[in-house]
Amino acid sequence: MYLSDMHTHSIASGHGTVCTISDMAKAASARGLKLLGITDHGPGTLAAGTSSYFRSLTYSPKKRFGVELLYGIELNILDMDGHVDLEEELLSKLDYAIASMHTRNCRPGTREENTKAYLNVMKNPHVKILGHCDDPHYPVDYEALARCAKEQQVMFEINEASLAPYGYRGDTTANNREILRCCVKYKIPIVLSSDSHGTEHIGDFTYAADFVHEMMFPESLIYNNQIPKLKVFLQTR
Repeated sequence: MYLSDMHTHSIASGHGTVCTISDMAKAASARGLKLLGITDHGPGTLAAGTSSYFRSLTYSPKKRFGVELLYGIELNILDMDGHVDLEEELLSKLDYAIASMHTRNCRPGTREENTKAYLNVMKNPHVKILGHCDDPHYPVDYEALARCAKEQQVMFEINEASLAPYGYRGDTTANNREILRCCVKYKIPIVLSSDSHGTEHIGDFTYAADFVHEMMFPESLIYNNQIPKLKVFLQTR
């Protein structure tokens, strides 16, 4: 059992999700989580959180239903220069940021172009997790990403929604295998993430956990249960 889920989405992410942050925290508590990250999509996503929404998170309760909450964002990478869809002033008020590529915001490029986008976004000190960079629509050089992640103190996620049968990214197995290989080589931590839109999949790492265990990935580099270490990592600029 894992105790934290750092990639989840509430009603503020759009996509038809109707669950509030309180709904999310209540579900996390029922599933035994101790730490929940709310990472709604940035303003570049249709019907997602506005700048005022992310500003208001500063004043939101840090504990609900016995679950500690961190308030972050899943940023949209907008171009190969690594520009994102929330300004520095607001990013600095959030606990951490995930940076991801989505086709509506950044069309897939060549392997070199996609790699460049991730390398550039990791220069942003608020970006602490690369979101679903296993997406086969965005081929990348994982060795280059890992070297940069090690230098910039960024972690990878193993995304449940990428590996589960209900996922829509295609076959991500080979890419996730390569991510784990590079993380072992460079001693980079990972988190298992549900990417739950609403409460349905919060804390559900069924396929992600099976995958990392089959790969014999070291538990010492999986930070979901190392909550003090995880919080320090996410909040170190």
